[in-house]
Amino acid sequence: MSRQMGESHRRFLQTMMVSGVIDEQAAKALYQYCCETHHTQYAPDKLEDFIDTINSRLQPMFMQIRKGMSENNGLQYYALVNMAETDITRMSSDYADNELELFRKTLDLIVCSENGKASSTDILNSTDSMTTRKMKKSETEHLLSRLVHDKWLSEKRGEYTLSTRCIIEMEPYIRTMYQDHIKVCHICRNIAFQCQICENPTCGIKIHNPCVARYFKGKSEPRCPSCDDFWPHEIPEVKRPHSQSRR
Repeated sequence: MSRQMGESHRRFLQTMMVSGVIDEQAAKALYQYCCETHHTQYAPDKLEDFIDTINSRLQPMFMQIRKGMSENNGLQYYALVNMAETDITRMSSDYADNELELFRKTLDLIVCSENGKASSTDILNSTDSMTTRKMKKSETEHLLSRLVHDKWLSEKRGEYTLSTRCIIEMEPYIRTMYQDHIKVCHICRNIAFQCQICENPTCGIKIHNPCVARYFKGKSEPRCPSCDDFWPHEIPEVKRPHSQSRR
């Protein structure tokens, strides 16, 4: 496929700039739509080449469309990321200094936790140690809602996790700042926040929940892929992508 940037590539990029992150199914549908709309060649198995062409033009602007896995459902997602800034300062145009400080504290709570989650109560309590202007309860709750809306955090029943967008975009920062706390999935080698851990004290490997589902699928007696001890955790079901993307 040609490396020349065309109207179909520009339309795809414009949609990514608005959405920030889309799942693989939606990306494939968008790719087809862009090609058909602008009467350019469409090859179903050439999405990666199509995105590579866009990335070659984004490189001088230190931007990239990067692929990563959702810890919630195991599906692949594409995110438009800023490569120039590798820390939380990339968010400074959208958030005030005290809001960024609270986001850092939330990141601390999530990355350093055993289960990759932070409760709303713990986040609210962390405002007491802020060095910038302290935030009221209502301000904190509003900020958390914004962070979820902007796809930096995910929330379920009062517990917050890092969103797929955040993990893809912040991975270099997280690996640098939390070297002693990050867990790496034994199967896919990506950072793992929500995962299962081998209970053998001499092993202790970590596996993403979605990777657990795929690796142990159909195995009557699951065993650790590293030490061969019995894997005592509940094996989640493999989640499949929707047959149709939501438009």
